[in-house]
Amino acid sequence: MTTRIPLSSSRRRSARKGDQTERAILDTAERLLRERPLASIGIDELAAGAGISRPSFYFYFQSREAVLRALAEQIADELYRSTEAWSRRGDESPEDALRRVTGMNLALWREHGAVLRATVHARETDPELRGFWDAVSRRFIDEAAAQIERERAAGLAPAGPPARSLAAVLIGMNVRAFQESSTSRRSAPADRRLVDTLTAVWLRAIYGA
Repeated sequence: MTTRIPLSSSRRRSARKGDQTERAILDTAERLLRERPLASIGIDELAAGAGISRPSFYFYFQSREAVLRALAEQIADELYRSTEAWSRRGDESPEDALRRVTGMNLALWREHGAVLRATVHARETDPELRGFWDAVSRRFIDEAAAQIERERAAGLAPAGPPARSLAAVLIGMNVRAFQESSTSRRSAPADRRLVDTLTAVWLRAIYGA
């Protein structure tokens, strides 16, 4: 599955390459999210960070939630591109491909954890963000399930639970592990252990090895 998640209707206008003001709003939001939750960030702060007035802010975004979604959309696309290393691995072994994908995903959570955690939290109260996150989850689960089915059809993986059910469990495990890890102090040895552990679970669950 390669369809992109549609852009939010709450975004005031189409993003244009080189739009420095919109980028400044997004960068300000991500910086502030590293310090405190979305609920405590004001529109005035986002506007000031981009060097514009509050009324001008609404030319770009309808709300701070729309800013969060725009950030999350970009990161979700980065995460999805990294997962293609498994489905398009070529001669690379499943173990190497899964370890590489897991490492790239963890690195993205490390870099953008504040935004992703804010999105997960906001879905509890914001229907639009909930719908967005559910669509993102389906996108990852569908692609993982399709790859599991391809591996089984090729004789590389044994039969097992329904591919989509297995994919949902594995994706959910990764998200929880990455979310927790993104709140802790960065540690290269700890990150390697986490990547090794998650890779082992995926290998055993899908390939039986």
